[in-house]
Amino acid sequence: MKKSPLPLQSASIGEGRNKKWGREALVKLLRWHFGHAQFRGKQLEAIEAVLSGRDCFCLMPTGGGKSMCYQIPALAKTGIVLVVCPLIALMENQVSALKEKGVSAEFLSSTQTTQTKNKIYEDLESGKPSLRLLYVTPELIATAGFMSKLMKIHSRGLLNLIAIDEAHCISTWGHDFRPSYRKLSSLRNRLHGIPILALTATAVPKVQNDVMQSLGMQNPLVLTSSFNRPNIYYEVRYKDILDDAYADLLKKLKSSGAVCSIIYCLERTMCDNLSAYLSENGISCAAYHAGQNDKLRSSILDDWLSSKIQVVVATVAFGMGIDRKDVRIVCHFNIPKSMEAFYQESGRAGRDQLPSTSILYYGIDDRKRMEFILSKAKDKKPQSSSSQDGLLKKLLADFNQMVEYCEGSGCRRRKILESFGEQVLVPASLCKNSCDTCKHPNQVARQLEELTTTCVSRQRNQFSRILMHSAVDMSNEGQYSEFWNRDDEVSCSEEDISDSDDGIDVRKSSTISKFKSGVKDKIDFWEHAEENYNQKQGLDRKMNKVDKNEVSEELRETSKQRLFKALRLAQQRLGSLMNEIEESASSLENDCYKKYGKSRKSFYLSQVANTVRWLSTTNSTDLTNRLRISDNSPSEIMPPKQEPSGSAPSSVNQVIMEAINEEGPSVISSACVSSGQSSTTTAASLPAIHSFSEFMKSRKAKDRAVDKLPETAEKNIEKRMRLQ
Repeated sequence: MKKSPLPLQSASIGEGRNKKWGREALVKLLRWHFGHAQFRGKQLEAIEAVLSGRDCFCLMPTGGGKSMCYQIPALAKTGIVLVVCPLIALMENQVSALKEKGVSAEFLSSTQTTQTKNKIYEDLESGKPSLRLLYVTPELIATAGFMSKLMKIHSRGLLNLIAIDEAHCISTWGHDFRPSYRKLSSLRNRLHGIPILALTATAVPKVQNDVMQSLGMQNPLVLTSSFNRPNIYYEVRYKDILDDAYADLLKKLKSSGAVCSIIYCLERTMCDNLSAYLSENGISCAAYHAGQNDKLRSSILDDWLSSKIQVVVATVAFGMGIDRKDVRIVCHFNIPKSMEAFYQESGRAGRDQLPSTSILYYGIDDRKRMEFILSKAKDKKPQSSSSQDGLLKKLLADFNQMVEYCEGSGCRRRKILESFGEQVLVPASLCKNSCDTCKHPNQVARQLEELTTTCVSRQRNQFSRILMHSAVDMSNEGQYSEFWNRDDEVSCSEEDISDSDDGIDVRKSSTISKFKSGVKDKIDFWEHAEENYNQKQGLDRKMNKVDKNEVSEELRETSKQRLFKALRLAQQRLGSLMNEIEESASSLENDCYKKYGKSRKSFYLSQVANTVRWLSTTNSTDLTNRLRISDNSPSEIMPPKQEPSGSAPSSVNQVIMEAINEEGPSVISSACVSSGQSSTTTAASLPAIHSFSEFMKSRKAKDRAVDKLPETAEKNIEKRMRLQ
């Protein structure tokens, strides 16, 4: 049942824009419309400041009730409060909640129909608008058309307050900078005399100052609350020492009961894979990311808000401003890029102040991947100004702060608070065993020691698994070597790791022997080192040390079942009759295994997920062709026979063809395409990753073939001279 608003006269004392408001009257509005007995934290101070016409910067932790700071002023005074929000989902959620409470609120976005927008504009242009709160995006404010409407409202004295939610997005020093927010600086110049309320949950002192300066805030009241969330238990789990991180998370969710949870992943593919795994094992779960259409995302969000599903596996944008207070578990399955991002996302747990948990799954591979992403972002940015240089350095410094949070042994709560500048305010007894390092210090110490041992062991293994790729320029007698490591596959595509130097200019190939003769001793050393390593690995296998990245038969069978279900759905959708669906599913799974089965389990699962998505959108013709091609084993693909020609090929071409034949069907397929021949084969499989010894043996064979080229070319020249 909707509540009618209280009479405005009861909420005010005095007349005019800067009149004083009685605290009892404001509390009465709070109780009547929102059902809360008292204001929390700095809410009342912020409300009184903006009602008196003063600018205010308000920093409150996630779940601290920032929205109340502009919703109560909208009810206390006639006129309109303009609220700037970064996400459409956030606006929809808050407007819907306000309407249920009897508050007149609307939002404007690209998702609305023209009829709905016109109805809102008509109300704004009327003599006495019924609207109290209008939510808009920063992109809309930047348009000339909307700004002119806003200035008309202002000229009629109907605009009371401008509230900017997630204000940290304004600052280029913030963790979530958005250029569209930067354009809000024009509001102060165009809308004179209107107080500005900037709200955020994550802003270090430098960001706070940047926000206030960018908005042109005049003598603002700065209200900051502690970042401490005492009801959240902080924990880090280490992927590198777990047998299976997926299974560990599944066990945690099942042991917690049917509680509301959010799981954050770095990539969409991982969202799909993890969601599918949890669903197959009895967890009510769905993936949510930008790769889905608007209708599907809206449906998933509605199901989660209404408790029809228990867990959402999402990218980091999910949850901002979503008013669900009973989230009990927030899990980061990949390390976030900064402490600000981690704090904001983990803070979506326990907004009802009841005990909740934040879990971060930390992996060395995840750390390397994020470092790679940040370094690439640095390379793409222009380095012309010192401010940009400083900003890019801050990205790496912020990430190192997160690495220290995961790899350090100190109190995790203290690290969070110190990162936001609360060093002086953090007593030793603040945590009260509400993080894993304080509650189980010995256990965490053992885990960190085991993680260190695993890292050292991995570095040794990497050192003995080096593939050397040489390239010596004729114009430079210096020696160059480039190293590629099979554990860095995450940042390489299929083409990146293929041996692309077999077809280079013969002149460069002929100099390889010079390079090898200069480092023969080193090569012998590495060959012996690898033999010793392989012998040790053989002993480890005998001691039942199973590789956790190996694709097991059980996992392959599960993947076949996923593909079988996807094929059944595709058959129902297309209305076509496919015989032997089980064989087709087995064939598709076999393709995935041949491509990535010997690389990493995560790559294999990603390929299976990509195939499932493809089956959900493909047409009958493509599906038939794919299944027909999948029935042919790559080992059966033979090099195309050359048609007889009038003249014999040159010796150079013969040697090149021999080198191509040694490389297998992937090179043959590309050679056929480049020569204009038609090819019916699918995309090339991932090349086999040779050991160092195998790589050098193949190089020696090719060098012997190359060494014959000068003699053969000389004989051909003599033969031509005789014929002439």
